[in-house]
Amino acid sequence: MPMPSQNLLAPLGLLTAATVWGIVWYPYRLLEEAGISGSLASLITYLVALVPVLVFCGRDFLRQRTDRGWLVLVALTTGWTNLAYVLAVINGEIMRVLLLFYLAPLWTVFFARLILHERINGFGYLVMGLSLAGAYVMLARNGGLPLPTNFAEWMGLSAGVAFALANVLSRRMREVATGVRSLWVFLGVVAIAAFPVGAEGGAIDVVAGLGFAHWLILIGVGLLLVLATFAVQYGLAHTRANQAIVILLSELVVAAIASRLLAQEVMDTREWLGGALIVAASLFSGRIHKHD
Repeated sequence: MPMPSQNLLAPLGLLTAATVWGIVWYPYRLLEEAGISGSLASLITYLVALVPVLVFCGRDFLRQRTDRGWLVLVALTTGWTNLAYVLAVINGEIMRVLLLFYLAPLWTVFFARLILHERINGFGYLVMGLSLAGAYVMLARNGGLPLPTNFAEWMGLSAGVAFALANVLSRRMREVATGVRSLWVFLGVVAIAAFPVGAEGGAIDVVAGLGFAHWLILIGVGLLLVLATFAVQYGLAHTRANQAIVILLSELVVAAIASRLLAQEVMDTREWLGGALIVAASLFSGRIHKHD
């Protein structure tokens, strides 16, 4: 029977992770305004995050002999998730990007059926219907197709697809230690981000010209990413799926407040309605499989 402290720490961990992801877009925007691209900022912050994870989990990482192929796939999909998310929140409207990202339960239904051969119940079809309805309300304009309209929205959508795939793949490796999986995740982000950084060129000159304030932000974000990663892993391991989803949705509340105060972004009626449907789908997603 879990102790009261454990009951408190698990939701606190999820809330911490949700808060970090609800506000992390702002320092990335500050770095972009200072001439540090989203790809380069992602590369540096995840390299920073990699250091403490290597120190504490490197030995277990080297000892891991099984499931390496699956872990590589998780690393690559999670790498794209994080890079696409950063590029989306830098270039787009925060809440639209996040709501497109939160279509992830829709893609999870498909990937879980395809990869894990899991059968869904009535809640699964409800999740699919609510997600598609929310996307249609939010994205369809003047009778057109309900598709993203700009680079940021496509990045947000693709981040959600990759996130869903990474989660389904991770479920094949529940026995792999949290630290080992986290290390693979950070390696994946570094590997994926290195490609656009190389294509952009001039990264060495940009890094050489970074000031103290820039490094402070980069290191601070990197450490926050470590905190969020381990906090959410602990929280998910000690919290029922339905409860975890509700807590993680607090990211949208944090982001909504932060985007209003820090970026003066306001959602219109269609976005509120579409967002409500997508949030409802997420709330039901913890019940889509019969074993839940």
